[in-house]
Amino acid sequence: MLVQTIKTDMVTAMKAKDELRVQTLRGCMAAFTNELVAKNMKPTDQLDDAGALAVLKRLGKQRKDSIEQFTKGGRLEMAQKEAAELAIIESYLPAQASREDVENAVKAQMAGMDMSDKAARGKLTGAVMKALGGNADGAMIKEVIDSLC
Repeated sequence: MLVQTIKTDMVTAMKAKDELRVQTLRGCMAAFTNELVAKNMKPTDQLDDAGALAVLKRLGKQRKDSIEQFTKGGRLEMAQKEAAELAIIESYLPAQASREDVENAVKAQMAGMDMSDKAARGKLTGAVMKALGGNADGAMIKEVIDSLC
């Protein structure tokens, strides 16, 4: 299970004195516990892989937003730290769909849809996300849809 893998990797990072990895993985473990509590489960319960992936995706999105904000604010050292944490988190996530995969999925979903209004674009985005199993960046999907419509 993913949670157990992260626990094991955290212990390994502690032994290797890799502070950034330890700190990032501890944050992940805390987020897993918070997710359990939010779902009215005991903190000692185990989060399933689907729940753990959802938490990791959320943490990755938070890091991307932080990188953007720190870069805009001129805090490059903080942006680099967040980027390093993002790389650690993404190492536990499944591979993201390539741009070519996204384009193919958009074209396949567009075939049966009327793309005359903005609401249709929203429906198309949702259909593409579902078709790709959530393994694609929403911003990339929007960009591809805008370029094809």
